[in-house]
Amino acid sequence: MPEPECNREYPRLVTSDLEPDVPADAVEEGETAPVRSMGATYAVGRGIITPLARLIYRPRVDGRANVPKTGPVIFASNHLSFIDSIAIPVAAPRPVHFLAKSSYFEGSGFSGWISREFFTAIGAIPVQRGAGQAALDALDQQRALLEEGRAVALYPEGTRSLDGRLYKGRTGVAFLALQTGAPVVPVGLIGTDDVMPVGAKLPSITHRISVKFGEPLELSHHGPATSGKARRFATDEIMAAIHALSGQELANAYNEAPAHNPIDRIRQVLPHERR
Repeated sequence: MPEPECNREYPRLVTSDLEPDVPADAVEEGETAPVRSMGATYAVGRGIITPLARLIYRPRVDGRANVPKTGPVIFASNHLSFIDSIAIPVAAPRPVHFLAKSSYFEGSGFSGWISREFFTAIGAIPVQRGAGQAALDALDQQRALLEEGRAVALYPEGTRSLDGRLYKGRTGVAFLALQTGAPVVPVGLIGTDDVMPVGAKLPSITHRISVKFGEPLELSHHGPATSGKARRFATDEIMAAIHALSGQELANAYNEAPAHNPIDRIRQVLPHERR
């Protein structure tokens, strides 16, 4: 079968530096922590928020038929705005879960309750953000969701693009797909940064967004999850599909915070796996 054009074009435009394998203890199978039940709040929230958001924002949705109706699936999307994690569940034909900062669930008083109920209602799972063990714990949570046959939404870029360009993908999504065997549905979001730009307090209702679901990607031909080369090539295939859907300009770099000291600058220059 000839290789899709987008898979040939993306690596040409974005250099795919092959990253070394992560330590063996970072990819070993282990006990998976149980996933917190979403309960009635999620069921009611999905029943109210989804039709209300569709009515107000009238999103243009393409490719819903590409989404598997049952079984584990990973939505891998570009990331432009805070509301991306609302746009995907609203547009998808099945419930979708994503990880959110645990601080959204830990507030006190009435405002804390509102935040907790809202994020639960849209399918968020609280996690501690960070590198090292926190990142591995997040992967464990996502794997647990997939093992229960659920759908999860992830952003290979790692964080929102502040300039609208598509940044290089980190390999955590590919690792999860290769480890679990879950298909990856690429998602291209267009216009969410117009509806709610970075720093905006409330979303605008004068703009429409587009959500494009691509054909599912089966990535096992790249190799096992323990191979750094397999994770890198699988990530490039995912990002190529996202690029074909979103049409964004390519940044040719990782979306990383500016280095504030010499140690950070050295870490960004040296080869390492950006998971």
